[in-house]
Amino acid sequence: MGDQERRPYTIDQTAGGKRMEITEVRVFPVTNEERLKAYATITIDTVFLIRDLRVINGNTGLFVAMPSRKMKDGTFKDIAHPLNSDTRHMIEKKVLAEYERELANPTKRPERPEGATESGQG
Repeated sequence: MGDQERRPYTIDQTAGGKRMEITEVRVFPVTNEERLKAYATITIDTVFLIRDLRVINGNTGLFVAMPSRKMKDGTFKDIAHPLNSDTRHMIEKKVLAEYERELANPTKRPERPEGATESGQG
């Protein structure tokens, strides 16, 4: 795992010159779905967490879908999403790079939290 893979991504916003940095990406591959390949969580500026991004195998390849909620009329609305294409591209690039890294070198995660018993009690 090289420094380049783990280096935070940043993007300069032209409106006000503010800078956003993705400081952490965690990817959780899914094996029993055809199109859904993984869930992801990103941290922005070490202070803001966004969960339930999805890595999807679409018609033209992998892409990252933002967290969404199903509305009463059956449509889906994003809960959180980038406001411009540069930010969307930066998030997608970082999440997909971490997805590829996770496939090549899976993170060992316990099957259940330490100290938990079969009944779920500690």
